[in-house]
Amino acid sequence: MSGNIELLNTTLAATRAEGRAALIAYLPAGFPTVDGGIEAVKAVIAGGADVVEIGLPHSDPVLDGPVIQTADDIALRGGVRIADVMRTVREAHEATGVPILVMTYWNPIDRYGVERFTAELAEAGGAGCILPDLPVQESALWREHAEKHGLATVFVVAPSSQDTRLATITAAGSGFVYAASLMGVTGTRASVGAQAQDLVGRTRATTDLPVCVGLGVSNAAQAAEVAGFADGVIVGSAFVKAVLDAPDEAAGLAAVRSLAGELAEGVRKH
Repeated sequence: MSGNIELLNTTLAATRAEGRAALIAYLPAGFPTVDGGIEAVKAVIAGGADVVEIGLPHSDPVLDGPVIQTADDIALRGGVRIADVMRTVREAHEATGVPILVMTYWNPIDRYGVERFTAELAEAGGAGCILPDLPVQESALWREHAEKHGLATVFVVAPSSQDTRLATITAAGSGFVYAASLMGVTGTRASVGAQAQDLVGRTRATTDLPVCVGLGVSNAAQAAEVAGFADGVIVGSAFVKAVLDAPDEAAGLAAVRSLAGELAEGVRKH
């Protein structure tokens, strides 16, 4: 099976044609368990997520705040492996038909083997990878294998990125551009801020790729605000927190489905 970058591209084109931003949900694999994580992904999709990012839990998640670090720790203590990440992608994609990406730091891929990782992700039906800590200038090997297997390579840009740097990053990426709304780690924020809007504008000046904003969006009002200027709204910590705060797995699934529904309304209200 070739990868599903085309499905990702089609999905994002369809939300744009509807005159709205896409809702992109993030959940780590193996959290609260591998099976529970798969059900959580299905629940956010049932609630209205258009695209899902599956986090590959890492012992040193430098860009992640305390909520996602806690979830990663639970997954790692539960023994999650890359095979479980691939299984999560496969089962979620087969059950829903929605594009599923993996978000991962570079070290686990490097250790696993780029060819092996890209081949297995494509075979599982994955749409691509978000690589927050892989410098573009060191990404040639990854991009060669990702392209061979039909996978998107999503790079992260930040408010500190200079315009010339943005152009270099967006020229190398595919699928969409992940615009980090602020400097710092993931987590819910009281406000997403003007920095994000400025970054989206500067990024769009360099590329035709959709520009999706993450870091800090946690409720429908913030989703509507970001949807007013971005092609996609990425929500992670709020979903993870909903699972962490739930008294049991069934309540967690209900909570993430409900939150996805509220956010899906939000991205349609801008």
